Amino acid sequence: MTYQKKTGLGRGLSALLDDTEAVQSKPQNANANEQQPVSSLGSISHVKISEVEVNPFQPRTEFDQEALQELSESIKLQGLIQPITVRRAGANSYQLISGERRLRASKLAGLTEIPAYVRTANDQQMLEMALIENIQRENLNSIEVALSFQRMLDECNLKQEELGERVSKNRSTVTNYLRLLKLPPAIQASIRDGQITMGHAKAILGLEEVDKQLYAHKEIIAKGLSVRKAEELVRDIQQWGQKKNETKAPPVSFEYKKIQDDLASKFATKVSLKVQSNGKGAIEIPFVSEDDLSRILELLDW
Repeated sequence: MTYQKKTGLGRGLSALLDDTEAVQSKPQNANANEQQPVSSLGSISHVKISEVEVNPFQPRTEFDQEALQELSESIKLQGLIQPITVRRAGANSYQLISGERRLRASKLAGLTEIPAYVRTANDQQMLEMALIENIQRENLNSIEVALSFQRMLDECNLKQEELGERVSKNRSTVTNYLRLLKLPPAIQASIRDGQITMGHAKAILGLEEVDKQLYAHKEIIAKGLSVRKAEELVRDIQQWGQKKNETKAPPVSFEYKKIQDDLASKFATKVSLKVQSNGKGAIEIPFVSEDDLSRILELLDW
């Protein structure tokens, strides 16, 4: 069987690879179980799985076990079609650059050797190649993609324009992913866990205040709103905020501000704590609908 090097990896990944030699064909009479010598850094070789170390810069943290098992069964029947990419770490050891899912599935399939591209790369290139390979080839959730983009900006010293070129995406797409990281942790977790989509998140980002974002988030999940319905909800919240004619409350102390923020988090809506000089005051909890009022009353055990 002759392995052919694929070219559709994206401009960013191919630009990072130091070697562009044509791939080396495996001899027709070669023993399938016999390890081929690593004679060129630009060729495909068979390396022992036991000699491959996992990439410490791998951005993916979770792997679907059922999907891994399915890939494992496919590898048993068809072999591994797409080689992994490694770099030399020693005389008889390699470090994985990309393809951890394929490596894991090959182990499950009982393989002892695996086809691999052998590259040369420093740690920054390792990180960048791993991030790009995962962004382009794996089904990362939107938060994982956003975190990968942020790592490339922070750790690879890239600008957003350069990042867009690396991953073959326009700047607005990159910006939309990065904006997800500005959402409260609870909403980011819902995106990560598949409770809401990136479309829902973009709608929520139309609200500037955290308490309103949290309220919209809870409504979307509780009512199973579509993206279009979520956008309508956000518009309603925005209009409600514009129509409401309220005077600014005087500044509150740090202690009262903490109480106010804790209450806002509990009720998922803006809470106003108004305190007079004599110690008297009032707590104001606004609501946007009868359903919202019922939700607040339930939280108060009314």
